[in-house]
Amino acid sequence: MARVLLVEDESNLRMLYRMELQAEGNEIIEAASGAEAAHVLRHDQALDAMILDLNLPDIAGWQLLNWVASSRPQLPVIINTAYADFRDDYRGWHAQAYVVKSSDLTPLKTALARCLAAAARREHENAIEFKRGRFQ
Repeated sequence: MARVLLVEDESNLRMLYRMELQAEGNEIIEAASGAEAAHVLRHDQALDAMILDLNLPDIAGWQLLNWVASSRPQLPVIINTAYADFRDDYRGWHAQAYVVKSSDLTPLKTALARCLAAAARREHENAIEFKRGRFQ
């Protein structure tokens, strides 16, 4: 079971995503604002991924993404936004995936599964390197 921080200010979307992602076997920790998300990120070191809306009521999602990239670089982040125009924005380069919101949650679920699988592979490879004495 993966522990996923869901950062979404719209309560109906948060509820939908939580229900759908929990049905996939994930534990969902919710944040309705950037401040709530930052609080969770500071106090919960056992997160496996974060799904981030860019349009938040208190801070820009880009700011939160930059903070996560510098403070928790191993945490996979999926940008989940209604704005396809931001896909090519350089500020999103820290994210592992970019999903445009739609009524079909398949792209979001697929992106999350890929991010979690890639993180598990990296962790496994690091453990092997550590055992071999090559971990730096």
